[in-house]
Amino acid sequence: MALTEVFTGKHAALTLASEDTPEGADAKAVVDEFAIQTVGRLTDVRVTVDTALKEFYEVGRRHPVSLSPGDIAVHGTVGRAYVNGALLMLLQGRGSAPTAIAEPYVQPAFTITLRLADPARPGNSLTLEIGGVKFQNWSFTLPEDDFVLENLAFRALTIRVVDREGGDSGGEAAPTAVAFASE
Repeated sequence: MALTEVFTGKHAALTLASEDTPEGADAKAVVDEFAIQTVGRLTDVRVTVDTALKEFYEVGRRHPVSLSPGDIAVHGTVGRAYVNGALLMLLQGRGSAPTAIAEPYVQPAFTITLRLADPARPGNSLTLEIGGVKFQNWSFTLPEDDFVLENLAFRALTIRVVDREGGDSGGEAAPTAVAFASE
């Protein structure tokens, strides 16, 4: 049975993990140095998946007669109360170091895990695993009378859904599996 719980941002946690690549090694160095495995002070996290569906219209018809899947794009944005330069370093990697670094250098790549869980039902959770993430841009606002925020946009290679329904006994259940018809 599908999970039907309703969540708010208070039920969410966003964690970062490195990947086993040279880009992942630079991301790991930043994540470890700034201790941002679990990113705090987040606001306005948005994840979007675009499939670029294309409609085919026949002459003499107003409605499309077919939809063809196009390229898949995974992207999103993150807002964070500015605390340190960790996310800017995840954008530029060695390019944001206090001392000049000769180019070329890699842009860090990492995995974002966004997990929603209600403490009243510890066996149930909804998780998005976003892989091959790179920040696309970074901006910083310094308002006169409001919180200082940094905003980032990201692009990713993959996204997976890992929903778990564990019942009332607690503990983490196996991910929900969908039985697709064979081809």
